[in-house]
Amino acid sequence: MSHSSQHIAFIGGGNMASAIIGGLIRQGMKPDQITVVEPFAETAAKLHQDFGITALPTASAELLQATLVVWAVKPQIFSQAAEPVMSHTRAALHLSVAAGIRTDSIARWVGTDRVVRCMPNTPALVGQGITGLFACPSVTPQDQTLVEQVIGTTGQFIWVQRESQLDAVTALSGSGPAYVFYFLEAMTEAGVGMGLSAEQAYQLAVATFSGASSLAAASTESPEVLRQRVTSKGGTTYAALTAMEAAGIKPAFVKAMQAAEQRARELGDEFGKA
Repeated sequence: MSHSSQHIAFIGGGNMASAIIGGLIRQGMKPDQITVVEPFAETAAKLHQDFGITALPTASAELLQATLVVWAVKPQIFSQAAEPVMSHTRAALHLSVAAGIRTDSIARWVGTDRVVRCMPNTPALVGQGITGLFACPSVTPQDQTLVEQVIGTTGQFIWVQRESQLDAVTALSGSGPAYVFYFLEAMTEAGVGMGLSAEQAYQLAVATFSGASSLAAASTESPEVLRQRVTSKGGTTYAALTAMEAAGIKPAFVKAMQAAEQRARELGDEFGKA
């Protein structure tokens, strides 16, 4: 990634941009190969402090050298943010991390259809993210490789064939960290109710989630088999799972993700109007 021909511009320098920039610099990219447009002084100061990057308050001709433009702006302001950038970056590849904005809108706003849209999630901030990626037809295999190098600094990624599948990615992994935090809250609450301290209960809950996930990732077996392994008939796990089944937790959880997918679709419709 350190080859000096690459120059990457970020429009927006917030959390997700910082996660990617940090990863790129750890992989040997020089701060002078990275341009950031960030109007907020506080965010710009943090970029300078963390990475030695002097952010531009507004788009300028400096963006002409970008081979890749990463759109890390809030969806609501994408179209306005694109106006001053567009004239400098028509020859670049564009990667959007803006939630919900579809590639037809992006292509219209940036003036090229060399666009890759992605759906990252917040564990990217600690290098443990998973990102769904969708490429428009004009995106070349070399373009895809570059995107993989950039996104790979934040964790894993998958490519989807249809853009609508990104709504499912949003429902599963984009919003997914919140589901885990929700279960962590419940487990902590239960532990406190059973006489553990909040710290003890939380430590047990977090370690159980990350440990079970690591075990699943290391195993070739299905989650169903893994679950059966820890469930002996009439035992404690069996008691808990029987209670969950009786409460209809699995169908309710599936329904929750369908609601997220539906909302992702609606947001795409709303944002595309601008």
